[in-house]
Amino acid sequence: MAAKDKKSCGQVMGEWREFLWNPRTQEFLGRTGSSWVLILLFYVVFYTFLTGLFSLTMWVMLQTVNEYTPKYQDRITNPGLMIRPKTESLFVGFNVIQEATWQSYVNALNAYLDSYNDSVQVSTNDQCKPGKYYLQEDSGDVRNTPKRSCQFNRTMLGPCSGIEDKTYGYSEGKPCIFIKMNKIIGFLPGEGKTPYVSCEGKVRDTNNVRELQYFPPNGTLDLMYFPYYGKKAHVNYTQPLVAVKFVNITRNIDVNIECKVYGSNVKNDDERDKFAGRVVFTLNVGSIGAGAS
Repeated sequence: MAAKDKKSCGQVMGEWREFLWNPRTQEFLGRTGSSWVLILLFYVVFYTFLTGLFSLTMWVMLQTVNEYTPKYQDRITNPGLMIRPKTESLFVGFNVIQEATWQSYVNALNAYLDSYNDSVQVSTNDQCKPGKYYLQEDSGDVRNTPKRSCQFNRTMLGPCSGIEDKTYGYSEGKPCIFIKMNKIIGFLPGEGKTPYVSCEGKVRDTNNVRELQYFPPNGTLDLMYFPYYGKKAHVNYTQPLVAVKFVNITRNIDVNIECKVYGSNVKNDDERDKFAGRVVFTLNVGSIGAGAS
């Protein structure tokens, strides 16, 4: 079989020009004008239908969504705990005589506690009755928003407030660690009994944590700060804190500490979730001589 003759460059260009526009058949890119109109009309109708179907689906879904409360919260029924100052690996370590090693913790706490200043709390939040949930339910379809919040004044943190001791005890080797309970919308901890936070050394470090002080007293998380109604509804909500001052801790070693929140409906012993109702962190208070206390 004889090989086909190769087309010249002019022939190839001519075929392309004819494909783009064929004056004999009045075709553009291989289609007549009516064919192009029909196919364009098809795609306009098709994509209009898809857009309408998507919009309808989104509208129906949004009718089931509450802008103030998540529809499902079954995976976060038990609160976790977290510490401040916030660190990457739950490790707080510093040397008492080296200010540079603890000044970042002080700066972080200053920024975190700004919203707890008494002047801010008095101007934005209510003076509530302790020991009682601050319920602010909606009335049918009439929303009771924005929700009011109870005052948590910085002075309630005593020596850990940063008011008198500007270094929160870090310059003395008696640091304050703040414990906060994660917020869960509608959660009522303690079932009417005030929950509290308690800390201790983990297993081998039990004897390395010898004296602790709690602020507010007894490490309580008063009921008046619950329930939480969500970021959008509870605009000025101030999260309660427990400050733990480590007055006497073994120096120059890593001390593993576990803090738990105790309440009748708060789980803190679930081995499958080590952050539920508790937090474990490491504290290392360094000083001049190894073994000093």
